[in-house]
Amino acid sequence: MLLDRFRLDGRAAVVTGAGRGIGAGAARALAEAGADVALTARTPEQLEAVAADIRALGRRALVVPGDVNDLDHVDGLVDAAVAEFGRLDVVVNNAGGSMPAPLLDTSVASFERAFHFNVTTAFALTKAALPHLLEGEHGAVVNISSAMGRLRDRGFVAYGTAKAALAHMTRLMAADCAPRVRVNAIAVGSVATSALEVVLTSDPLRNEMVEHTPMRRLGEVEDIAIGVLYLASDASSFVTGKVIEIDGGIEAPNLDLRLPDL
Repeated sequence: MLLDRFRLDGRAAVVTGAGRGIGAGAARALAEAGADVALTARTPEQLEAVAADIRALGRRALVVPGDVNDLDHVDGLVDAAVAEFGRLDVVVNNAGGSMPAPLLDTSVASFERAFHFNVTTAFALTKAALPHLLEGEHGAVVNISSAMGRLRDRGFVAYGTAKAALAHMTRLMAADCAPRVRVNAIAVGSVATSALEVVLTSDPLRNEMVEHTPMRRLGEVEDIAIGVLYLASDASSFVTGKVIEIDGGIEAPNLDLRLPDL
């Protein structure tokens, strides 16, 4: 059956930023498909709630609170997952983000922090996990990038540059890892999570985003989680080095920050 190729029975995954939003949704989707999941984020209470959902599905969940900006935590996360599950098959690099800011208000330090959070952490986790991914036959890495990695708008020089780097790192890593481990990414559009809290609580801003999205709605966590499951599973066994756009069809930013000329 074709649908069997989406199954992850007997496999183990690590998901970063798994306490809420896309990370939590991805972790639940992987567990629903049969995977055991190690979860990390900075808020233990949120992780425990996601872990409870995973266990309710009959899968094992490992909670490893911490900040992926601390690269020692990244190494420890891989060690903990392998110690708990005896293997590692899937890595989802979801943690990341950066608030928009005018160019002249973007310091070198904040630019470097955005790059570290969105790119370096994904590099470090993937590299630490790779020896274990190579031990199996189904190794897969899924990086969560952003539509702002290919679009242009004022205020996103740090975030957009970092996500563009993450997308191209995906392509380069895929070349290094083929044919034994697949590396892909998702360029996410505007998704209704806490990251868009300001927009979601303002009808005019939300309506503007919806109006400028061809699908005439914001994305839902499940839209991205299904993409993660596809790229993590054998359903995408002939796909590597690709950045899949799950963004409602946008070809331009759908919210004008109204930043003035310099």
